[in-house]
Amino acid sequence: MQPFKIIIVEDVPLELKGTEGIIRNEIPEARIIGTADSEPAYWQLIKKECPQLVLLDLGLGGSTTVGVEICRHTKESYPQVKVLIFTGEVLNEKLWVDVLDAGCDGIILKSGELLTRADVASVMAGKRMVFNQPILEKIVQRFKRSVSSQLMRQEAVIDYEIDEYDERFLRHLALGFTKEQITALRGMPFGVKSLEKRQNELIQKLFPNGNGRMGVNATRLVVRAFELGILDVDNLHADEE
Repeated sequence: MQPFKIIIVEDVPLELKGTEGIIRNEIPEARIIGTADSEPAYWQLIKKECPQLVLLDLGLGGSTTVGVEICRHTKESYPQVKVLIFTGEVLNEKLWVDVLDAGCDGIILKSGELLTRADVASVMAGKRMVFNQPILEKIVQRFKRSVSSQLMRQEAVIDYEIDEYDERFLRHLALGFTKEQITALRGMPFGVKSLEKRQNELIQKLFPNGNGRMGVNATRLVVRAFELGILDVDNLHADEE
């Protein structure tokens, strides 16, 4: 790894001291040219001397969005600068997505093995999406659940003979569309009476043994579609009208 300049953005003195220690002891190629505990301080530093790497904490002054905006504006103004997130936001998955969209080169959570020489070397070598073990475990768990959900859906579609129009009908019922609104969807060649017939056919398919002594309305039908995996709550979206 070639020598490079780095700016550390961290507003907790104790954590800053620990981060500086990691860099000085584990990554001697890195020369710390400055540290910043706020957004104004950071911009003053980077305008004075541009680094090759910014090690950025997301939580500054009690705000998590500041770090995301620093990342986004840095990538826009200094596209050659690499931004590695080093954050204690270990549960805020939405924040990880936001900073990835902002163009960061990787995310290291402040848990487990923390920041390693290998992580920094990967970023400096041009690799994108560099993650440490804690965040990788969460990503893999989500991936496994996603694949399992897709397989479950495929099996349910085959087992219950669900066609494209059944899926679209159920999905839009789940989104709160009325039958009149569903008939207006592009490529939906059914009137209201046809959809009512299709709903009754779906009830027969999804409740082959009935629903006890209770009737099955549209809401119960949709809940059953979720239970069987025909619908995925994470992938509900409306078609074009």
